[in-house]
Amino acid sequence: MDLSQLRYVVIEGAIGSGKTSLARLLATRFRSELILEAPNDNPFIERFYADPPRYALATQINFLFQRADQLRPLSQPGLFSQRVVSDFLLDKDALFARLNLSDDELSLYEKIYAHLKPQAPAPDLVIVLHASVEKLLARVMHRGISYERSIDETYLARLSDAYVRYFHDYDDAPVLFVNTDGINFVDDPAHLDLLVNRITAMRSRRESFNMTTA
Repeated sequence: MDLSQLRYVVIEGAIGSGKTSLARLLATRFRSELILEAPNDNPFIERFYADPPRYALATQINFLFQRADQLRPLSQPGLFSQRVVSDFLLDKDALFARLNLSDDELSLYEKIYAHLKPQAPAPDLVIVLHASVEKLLARVMHRGISYERSIDETYLARLSDAYVRYFHDYDDAPVLFVNTDGINFVDDPAHLDLLVNRITAMRSRRESFNMTTA
């Protein structure tokens, strides 16, 4: 894969997978614009973790509006000129909706999504980070965000499984699956170098990277 041809790169993965940290590192490496989720700007997020059934819909719709607004410039000719690295894929937004909303709420969400979704281009590459549930939970607890302390292994297992199932069928862009159990992109620059080399070596639309086989 020719790195110079990558105009829009997305990093995805469950909570605790390290997607935001990797997005920051790749944006610096590629000298790219960085688009990040802003969960702390969602006024419902803390209440969602305290009472998911009550606040799931409000949280989901707020994130949908936020993400659509962030990506809208990519759909406008002349504004999408710089390389972009993002830590979310809008098409995946419904993954959380299906996991957390009731049937009636999901139906309402899907109607709003259909009207709101910007016509942003498909990514040139999606990097999907995966880790064991134990590793995800340890990372979530380590970063110490107060409202995330209610997350348990059961929810993370359901979320991780939902990611696997979603990206197993995703075919709108090339996908590189990365097992991050043995990787520390933040503290070990050599790991980032290995990932970039692995991207360069991609020959098909669906490949994987694991430190034990790199």
